[in-house]
Amino acid sequence: MTQDDEIREHLTSSNPQFRSLAEQHHSLDERLRELNTDTHLTEDQQLQEVNLKKQKLNVKDHMNQMIQDYRHEQAEPQPS
Repeated sequence: MTQDDEIREHLTSSNPQFRSLAEQHHSLDERLRELNTDTHLTEDQQLQEVNLKKQKLNVKDHMNQMIQDYRHEQAEPQPS
C-alpha cells in the first residue's frame, strides 16, 4: 500500500467531506461504466459522457488537493 493509499484511507474514515467526494467519484465512475455498455452512443449520450468525465476529474482533483494538504499538515513541525 502506498503512502497516498494510506492517506486516502485515513481521510475516508476521518473526514466527511473527503468521504463524500470518494462516494461521488465512485458514483460517477459507475454511471460512466453503465453508459459505456452501449456500443454506439447517441450525441446526447456522448455529451453526457464528456460531462461525467469532467465531473469525475474535478472530484479527483479536489481529493488529490486534500491529500496534498494533509501531507503538508503532517510535515509541519508541531508547536511545543
